[in-house]
Amino acid sequence: MGDRYDRKGSSISEMSRGTGLSPATIKRWTSRSRDEWLQQKADEREAIRAFHDDEGHSWPQTAKHFRLDVSTVKRRAYRAREERKQEIAEQLQPPLPFPTNS
Repeated sequence: MGDRYDRKGSSISEMSRGTGLSPATIKRWTSRSRDEWLQQKADEREAIRAFHDDEGHSWPQTAKHFRLDVSTVKRRAYRAREERKQEIAEQLQPPLPFPTNS
């Protein structure tokens, strides 16, 4: 099953009762893959970091914009900064030499 079906705000229980399908089937048909979810969270962290750091908004403004608590946006921005540092470090790291069989 490749496509995800949108529950349009309904809970898994509501969808199960409404369709007659089991909750497990509803979960399987409506849930994102782990990779999709992780990518969505990484994109969200980067958006929070950019909104605060690049655009110069305060922490309370950032929290209000993303409808999150101030401590949450701070934590996510910090993680996004760490991820960016890691990406830059990996790009600057010279490639490892491959052993030659001579």
